[in-house]
Amino acid sequence: MTQLFDVAAIGNAIVDVISPAAEAFLAGEGLAKGSMALIDEDRGNQLYARMGAGVETSGGSAGNTIAGIASLGGRAAYLGKVASDQLGEVFIHDMRAIGATFDTPALTGGPATARCLINVTPDGERTMCTYLGASTRFGPDDVDAAVVENAAILYLEGYLFDPEEARRAFAKAAGLARGAGRRIAITLSDAFVVERHREALLGFIKGQVDIVFANEVEVTALFQTDDFDAAVASLAAITDIAAVTRGAQGSVVASGASTHAVPAEPVEKVVDTTGAGDQYAAGFLFGLSQGRALPDCARLGAMAAAEVISHYGPRPQVSLRDLAASKGL
Repeated sequence: MTQLFDVAAIGNAIVDVISPAAEAFLAGEGLAKGSMALIDEDRGNQLYARMGAGVETSGGSAGNTIAGIASLGGRAAYLGKVASDQLGEVFIHDMRAIGATFDTPALTGGPATARCLINVTPDGERTMCTYLGASTRFGPDDVDAAVVENAAILYLEGYLFDPEEARRAFAKAAGLARGAGRRIAITLSDAFVVERHREALLGFIKGQVDIVFANEVEVTALFQTDDFDAAVASLAAITDIAAVTRGAQGSVVASGASTHAVPAEPVEKVVDTTGAGDQYAAGFLFGLSQGRALPDCARLGAMAAAEVISHYGPRPQVSLRDLAASKGL
């Protein structure tokens, strides 16, 4: 079957609202610094009204990754659910404007398009409150077989593992990808996803997944251990490639008996860590789709992550393809 896309991703279609915030603001709103909490529409409206002036941009973890892949020059497709409303139109426009294919029908007569309210403290740490809205209505009928079967890699966002309908969509997409001889990747997304669905995630990874992205907290939570090296080894034992990020310490990539530690790309100042993991996955997946060696994939991921944490917003503000060329990557 002819390959049309390097990567096709399924995820929560979310518009991000990103604002600088003082530590006192977080305390006053009862927000745990560095956390991601799910909220309802009323709480979202209240918090939005109290946040400082900021940036509104299409986001969502897998959507951000697709934006990074497109910036690297990759052929990308996205599947996710927005509502037929103003924010939904913004999201659709933004995805298509970066060159990604996005044709999932918008939801009518249901909840509004999802949004994530992100408060960034002076140290660059982000605290997120997310109203999932229409994004949770993504289901098996929204899986476009032609897109999935014609992508070298299918990338699944762990956040979407929570709703039952979306999990069925994952199973359908994975079956299509496997039947077409494609590779399947998943990001664990957040420790709360792991803690809520540990056994189901482990079963899905063992049975369907070739590539797993995680950070240090997520991988240790998955295997209920404080031993990072043991957790990485356990993950590598049940999937072909384990790519685990460690913030300023870089990343570790394990595949079979091989383990590669790749340093983080230095940045002058960390402004906003929103999207760092998403862009790491973008660089890594793009490299993998081009047949690059695993350490080179991790270096591309580190480069993309460094670019995004140097400014507000979860998507690249420069051409990652040009940036990679300038660094000999």
